[in-house]
Amino acid sequence: MKPTILALVSSATLLHSQDADLAKKLANPISDLISLPIQSNYDFDVGPGDGTKWTTNVQPVIPFGISEDWNIISRTILPVIDQEGLAPAGDSLDEFGLGDTVQSFFFSPKQSSPIWGVGPVFLIPTATDSLFGTEKWGMGPTAVVLKQEGPWTYGALANHLWDFAGDDSRASVNATFLQPFVSYITHTKTTFSINTESTYDWQNEQWTVPLNFVVSQLFKIGDQPMQAFVGARYYAEKPDNGPEWGLRLGLTFLFPK
Repeated sequence: MKPTILALVSSATLLHSQDADLAKKLANPISDLISLPIQSNYDFDVGPGDGTKWTTNVQPVIPFGISEDWNIISRTILPVIDQEGLAPAGDSLDEFGLGDTVQSFFFSPKQSSPIWGVGPVFLIPTATDSLFGTEKWGMGPTAVVLKQEGPWTYGALANHLWDFAGDDSRASVNATFLQPFVSYITHTKTTFSINTESTYDWQNEQWTVPLNFVVSQLFKIGDQPMQAFVGARYYAEKPDNGPEWGLRLGLTFLFPK
C-alpha cells in the first residue's frame, strides 16, 4: 500500500504545482499559454435614455515560438455588442452586432525579468453597424511590461492607434490605451485583480477610465482547465452619456502544452 499512497501524494503535488503555474500564466498577458477568454461587460446608464450595453469580447491568445529565445504572442479582441434603451423615450437605438477587432502581436523574450513584449497593434473594421465601429483601418505600437513576485503580478499594457484608411466621412482615430494592473493569487488559485482600461481620445480630448475589480477562480472539468471570473467596474471618467458603472463576468478556456 505504501508505494500506492506515495504515488497518489506525488501526483497531487504535481497537480497542485501545475495549477499554480497556470494561475500565474493567466495573470501574465503575454505568457506562453494558449487560452480563449470569453469576457462579458454589462454597462448601465448609457446614453440619454440611460440604457444598457452588453459587450462580449472573444479574446483568443496564441503564442508562437519563433526561435529558442523569442515568442510572438497574438492577442485578438472581437466584440459582440447588444445595446438597449440608449435613446430617449420614443426613439430606438436597440442594436446587436459585431464591433471592430483589435489585433495585437507582441515580440517577447522567453526568459526575462521583468517580463516584457513589444509589437504592432491593428484596428480592423469588422463592425456590422456604423454605431459599433469606426469604419476605419488603424495601426500603431503596443507594449507590455510586468513583474511576477510570489503571488503578486503587477505591470502595465499600452497601445496607440491611428487610422490610415477607411471612410473619410467618419471621425479620425487617434487614441491611446493604458492598462495598469495588479493581481494576487491565493493558495486556492483564486485571483484578485484591479486594473484600469483607460482610453484617451486625442481628437475630442476626452478620457474614458473604467476601474475594474475582478475575482477569478481556476478549476477543472475532467481534464479541461478553466477559469471563471466576475467583478464590477466603475467609470471614474467618461464622455457625456457614457456609462456610470457595470459588471464583468466570463470564462477562460485553457490549453496548456
